[in-house]
Amino acid sequence: MNTLELKSQQIITHSREESEAFGTALAQALPCGSVVAMHGTLGAGKTVIARGFARGLGITEAVSSPTYTIVQEYDIPDSGQCFYHLDLYRINDEYAALGFGVDEFLSDPEAWTLLEWPERIARILPPGTIHIYIEPLDDHTRQIKIEINK
Repeated sequence: MNTLELKSQQIITHSREESEAFGTALAQALPCGSVVAMHGTLGAGKTVIARGFARGLGITEAVSSPTYTIVQEYDIPDSGQCFYHLDLYRINDEYAALGFGVDEFLSDPEAWTLLEWPERIARILPPGTIHIYIEPLDDHTRQIKIEINK
């Protein structure tokens, strides 16, 4: 997947590599300041897509799920911008998220913010959030739905 047209659509990936390539294309299609909410069950491939997203922004360091740290920040080389990867699995609700400053990550114009388990803070997601729904069809195949709300 080389380019991604930014519109509501459905994509099927057949391997981890294709899912990661989707993440790369997504990052390259989105402007700085974008918020991406990734929905999917445990093991659906959210972190695989996040890894590709980071690659699409030029980040070369290892990307892993921030399940225990909640937020992982990556600097984008030579840009003054960054990528925030948040895993909200352990957050109970919006109030707990606001307690650690999630609103700052959601409104940073100099960053791309990608959320795993965004359902935890659904009521405070900013307008324009890009929603990605990942459904495993088998061990390798994923149905990925992109929902663009303007």
